[in-house]
Amino acid sequence: MSAALAGKRIVDLTRVVAGPFCTQMLADHGAEVLKIEPPQGDETRKLGPPFVDGTAAYFTGLNRNKLGLSLDLSRPEARDALLHLLRDADVLIENFLPGTMEKWGLSYDAVLAPRFPRLVYCRISGFGTTGPLGNLPGYDAVLQAMCGLMSVNGDEASGPTRVGVPIIDLATGLSAAVGILLALSERERSGRGQLVDCSLYDTAMALLHPHAANWFASGITPKLTGSAHPSISPYEKFMTGTGEMFLGVVNDGQFAKLCRFLGREDLLTRFSRNAPRLENRAELRAELEKSLAKEDAGPLCERLMAAGVPAGPVHSVPQALQHPHTAARDMVVEKDGYRGLGIAVKLSRTPGSVRRAPPRFGADTRAVLLAAGLSEDEIRKLDRD
Repeated sequence: MSAALAGKRIVDLTRVVAGPFCTQMLADHGAEVLKIEPPQGDETRKLGPPFVDGTAAYFTGLNRNKLGLSLDLSRPEARDALLHLLRDADVLIENFLPGTMEKWGLSYDAVLAPRFPRLVYCRISGFGTTGPLGNLPGYDAVLQAMCGLMSVNGDEASGPTRVGVPIIDLATGLSAAVGILLALSERERSGRGQLVDCSLYDTAMALLHPHAANWFASGITPKLTGSAHPSISPYEKFMTGTGEMFLGVVNDGQFAKLCRFLGREDLLTRFSRNAPRLENRAELRAELEKSLAKEDAGPLCERLMAAGVPAGPVHSVPQALQHPHTAARDMVVEKDGYRGLGIAVKLSRTPGSVRRAPPRFGADTRAVLLAAGLSEDEIRKLDRD
């Protein structure tokens, strides 16, 4: 059974997180992804420990299902080889510093679009190419700080805090994947490719919900609230007798169920609506923790969920990876000694799959270039200093 993107070829010039995360998702669903690394390799190959057979886990977590090539695009011979690969490509994706492709004579508008009119070109950058910060390099944590995400993450003790995963990189990768699929869909009508422009800055700004909407409506600067929600209560961490849990009570009906479950119907007298719960968050929290203090977090959360109250224990990463539901949802996969996270988008007729482990550096260069029409002599020239 063919995967959804079977037959699509993606030339991947990206490295680090956002681009590789994007192309791994597309590869999982059947696209042929040619990961082209510079002579020094994707820098994440060295971001360890831990290492897996000499390659950092940081790299192996983002690059499965890809063919590995190495080309020094600063050399004209390598750029000619790239153009050979683009003859049959549907997508080119890169995350160089803006202006790099133009410096190499590979401008999308002036060179690639006229030569390959069906090519979808995806550019990932820190700040985009316009505006006062255009063309500058950008990194996840720096954008978390600049775009307000740190200002709403943390509490008074910690101060503004970086989110513990590279959330902007990952979200930019998702945006790039969506943009590429949109462009490929539109190409079915027009027969033409187009530029997909994704920046970490734009993605970070787009992640500011509900804080941006609240500020637009009220003019009040959002504050640090720890694990609590700025607009809903109780929607935060609570301590039980055996550890922390998270209550995700979104509406008044769920709060009533929580009170009945805990035998605290008395709380409904004052807190039956969200507004007073939010205004008196600290008092409500203290009352709820009195009732939770003797409970075991794991079994309690299971019983609450069964009663219609969203709740979950605060798990460590190993606990989450080893949870029975993780296994049931195929969210940990193994292939030829590779272990990684599963495929989140599950299609009923054309499911994605893990078919090959992350590539060794440059392992497929010769085979792919031969298939693209280069001669043995041309390939040997690419290896010369």
